[in-house]
Amino acid sequence: MSRKIRNQLLKKLLLKSAKKQRLISAWLALFVGSTLLLLSIMIWSNFNNLLNGQNGQDSLGSSFLTISKIVDDGAMASNSKTIIGDEDIAQIKAAPQIQDVGLLTPANFNVSASIGSGEMAFYTLLFLESAPDRFIDQVPENWHWQAGDNTLPIILSRDFLNMYNYIFAPSQGLPLLSDQSVKALGFTLTMGDGAKQVKYRAQVEGFSDRISSVLVPQSFIEYGNQHFAHQSTTQASRIIVKVADPSNKAFIGFLQDHHYATNAEQLRFSKMRNIVEIVASATGILAFILLAVGSLVFILFIELTLAQVYAAIQLLLQIGYSPKSIVVYLQKKYMPIMLSALFAASLLATLMQILAAKKCASIQLSVPQFPDPFVWIVLFVCAAVLAIQLRYAIKKAIRQN
Repeated sequence: MSRKIRNQLLKKLLLKSAKKQRLISAWLALFVGSTLLLLSIMIWSNFNNLLNGQNGQDSLGSSFLTISKIVDDGAMASNSKTIIGDEDIAQIKAAPQIQDVGLLTPANFNVSASIGSGEMAFYTLLFLESAPDRFIDQVPENWHWQAGDNTLPIILSRDFLNMYNYIFAPSQGLPLLSDQSVKALGFTLTMGDGAKQVKYRAQVEGFSDRISSVLVPQSFIEYGNQHFAHQSTTQASRIIVKVADPSNKAFIGFLQDHHYATNAEQLRFSKMRNIVEIVASATGILAFILLAVGSLVFILFIELTLAQVYAAIQLLLQIGYSPKSIVVYLQKKYMPIMLSALFAASLLATLMQILAAKKCASIQLSVPQFPDPFVWIVLFVCAAVLAIQLRYAIKKAIRQN
């Protein structure tokens, strides 16, 4: 008997009772469960990227906070009371939830910025700071400076640009500025006093959503404080910290007990982060349950189909068909159907990720355009587990016959 005839016989005897409506229902159950599982993993991955400042973004209130000492009536009489010394830094490093600490080093010399000439000239005093590169949310490509360079790269706080565009410019009748126009607009920075004055051409290379300041490379601050500063020591009043959970009560209590100030809005927003993480986790648990239900429905469909062809299986075994050949045949028939449900789920999940990336980009958030590699790992594991379950269910049904 040829293989073609054998397969036709197997199909006629084993699959004659398979109802298409039941097969479609089982396929849909598996598809829905798989899709929800992949989507829940994508949601968790995307929020994890946003909440932890990955992909160069910090827009959902990351775990980076700027800390300084509270300015009270006593501190008004002396600037030294706001200085953060080595003991303060050691104390903060040992605080609850603190993962990393970086010093915001200020420029201890006079800085002024000017642009244009004549009636169109603009002049203002300015302040400069530097931060360790690991704390900067978007490090530009040209973020470097060494002694002898005449051009100084700058990272500008986006808050400053927003205040100009939405508050200052409309009230003064000035033109609005886009990111690209600011980057193309060079200006002059004058450092130091008297005979020590040196001019540099400044160029805005990027914007920061994390640090409200005018940032320059650490190498320039060190050089400037040595050559232009009135005093040799560098005293900082602000530090930037990475915190595991800014809403943690122990961390908030530490700030209050030691009279440190930070952005209270970020502390409040971190509570929303916890809610989002709980919702994402609950969605994942629900997705696993639905996937398990979908798999069970699909397996029960196969077992019910084989139970209805009990006599046919007995006949095939009596005329010389081995149980293994029947198992292999049924696997070849049902495995593509099962994998098609997983494939359709992966296509839908990929489409949803692309749409989510475009939507996030429209509101200046950044998530990967395609699903995280962990999504494909989970999909592969699911396919392997379902294949094992499928083979076991078929073998079990045949043994019972």
